[in-house]
Amino acid sequence: MAAPAAPVAEENPYGIMKALEEGGILAQVIFGIMVIMSVGSWYIFFVKMFEQQKIIKEGRRARTTFWQSANLREGANKLDKNGAYRQIVDDGLLAQEQHDKLTDPIDQHDWMLSSLARSQGAITSKLSSGLAFLATVGSTAPFIGLLGTVIGIYRALVKIGASGQASIDAVAGPVGEALIMTAVGLAVAVPAVMQYNWLMRRNKSISEELARFATYVHGYMMSGGAVKPILPAAATRPAAPARPAPAASTAGSGGTGTGGTGTGGTGTGGASTTRT
Repeated sequence: MAAPAAPVAEENPYGIMKALEEGGILAQVIFGIMVIMSVGSWYIFFVKMFEQQKIIKEGRRARTTFWQSANLREGANKLDKNGAYRQIVDDGLLAQEQHDKLTDPIDQHDWMLSSLARSQGAITSKLSSGLAFLATVGSTAPFIGLLGTVIGIYRALVKIGASGQASIDAVAGPVGEALIMTAVGLAVAVPAVMQYNWLMRRNKSISEELARFATYVHGYMMSGGAVKPILPAAATRPAAPARPAPAASTAGSGGTGTGGTGTGGTGTGGASTTRT
């Protein structure tokens, strides 16, 4: 007796692939654009997160080892060669050297302040590069997906009108496939918006730390090394004071001590009290 043949899996008449096939070249182009936008937004997110984490680690090092150095040049050598904090120190030292070469005298305080501000602005601008793409993806991806939905529904209605069938079976499939494009657009836009907001918040925190460091460097250079940031002291628990040993209570010592400090009568009284 022959074994029954295994049931053949039927092809799903609905789904994203079927929607792209039915939608034609225009729907496929729209879907490809959204795939490129999604891949690009995730790539920018991971690259920027790596850059931010690198600057945050360098900031921790600058708050400890840098200010313990004898001078700025020695402290700069302890930082990353191409790091943000190293760039601020190098630009400050270069501006200090160039101030004496100016033919038109400018106050050194203003010259150093503007030089450090330019250095900090260049770092902040580099951190913000690429975030405009995330904002663009977050704001346009839903509408691109909606465009694919509109095109899909239009094709479905044309197909239904040509066939002359307006039943639910004929309408639900094509319309449902068209709505997939809207879901794809939201799936691309929502992560991009969250990535943009998260990176912008971290950029703001990093910019504040860079501004604080640049202010300390400016004060250090203008004071000849006299002005330094107050570093947090190590949290050490103070040792508990030793308790004094209890004095020995004897009759002879009590009488002698009282008699020595007071009068004779007082000493006797103290002795007789001790005996009692």
